[in-house]
Amino acid sequence: MNDFQEIIKSSKPTLVDFFATWCGPCKMQSPILEKVKEKVGDAATIVKIDIDKNAELAARYRVQSVPTLILFKDGEAVWRTVGVQQADLLEAKIFEHVPTKSDE
Repeated sequence: MNDFQEIIKSSKPTLVDFFATWCGPCKMQSPILEKVKEKVGDAATIVKIDIDKNAELAARYRVQSVPTLILFKDGEAVWRTVGVQQADLLEAKIFEHVPTKSDE
């Protein structure tokens, strides 16, 4: 749990996929996230959280259905959505929050 807090505190955007192994749409989201990771590279971190193994964390972020995707920056949730999302939307949301040289 502390590791999670450290990860989302980063100034680099962190996209968290709250999923469940039994969830059909979550299985569809997984390869899309792989594609996003290839595209954004080191500009962002992508983390998958199994809600059945991390129920307390899922409850803390009020995850009521899966997949729920939450984008964090500097420890704050800056965007969230529920359901399968396409790669281009996710990439756009991530790049909106990537620090520029003037931010550093």
